[in-house]
Amino acid sequence: MPLLPGAEPYHHRGGPTGVLLCHGFTGSPQGLRPWAEFLAAAGLTVSLPLLPGHGTRWQDLGVTRWEDWYAEVSRELGRLLGQCERVFVFGLSMGGGLALKLAADHGEEVAGVVVVNPSVRSDNPAAPLLPVLRHLVPSVPGIGGDIADPDARELGYDRIPLDAAWSLNRFWHEVRRALPSVRQPVLLLRSPQDHVVSPANSALVLARISSVDVTERLCEQSFHVATLDRDAELIFEESLGFVRRLTGVAQPAAATDQRG
Repeated sequence: MPLLPGAEPYHHRGGPTGVLLCHGFTGSPQGLRPWAEFLAAAGLTVSLPLLPGHGTRWQDLGVTRWEDWYAEVSRELGRLLGQCERVFVFGLSMGGGLALKLAADHGEEVAGVVVVNPSVRSDNPAAPLLPVLRHLVPSVPGIGGDIADPDARELGYDRIPLDAAWSLNRFWHEVRRALPSVRQPVLLLRSPQDHVVSPANSALVLARISSVDVTERLCEQSFHVATLDRDAELIFEESLGFVRRLTGVAQPAAATDQRG
């Protein structure tokens, strides 16, 4: 199935510090592409993979499971660890959950974590019915495009396959169980006006992780997809400052961008 224009993965070979970026459920690398390019321009090595079942049509997502999404970011983390002296993991929404689980599972191999409006629990009262509903209803309306800026657009699916939503709920259980094993420095950015992920998600992350070095920042002017919204520059600058604080200023390096 051909990729939607703009959904391509992004890779940039830069300096000795690497960043893995994880996009969200039903989204695509397009939602994080400006962030990835900003970090690449600062001299970092960057990987922004496309998660299985994403970036094509919603039906393709329905035949994938959380294990497939996590396996993809795990492979990319391994690739970066082979190229870089230190690696950070960043994520938006479900991608934040992926980043946190990577940090929990890989320990000191992950130098730090940046999450934007992370999702780690269900806010839908119908979630307990998913094991049954997924056999009765193929899909429901999508959740994408929650952006305050009227000129910004997110590339994502307009339907959610319930088989994948059921798997996402199972993934959240795994992430919550792993949170106490997160000990790396964490930067969490959240939007008070988020119509997709409730504040309880960020509160749960902050309450359960074991990290001592924790910073929280508010994206006051943005909705859920803050990486494309009015606080995007805040996210970019704060995350780069976080990396530089922990590793020293990244030096620009001659490199090439690679797509696909």
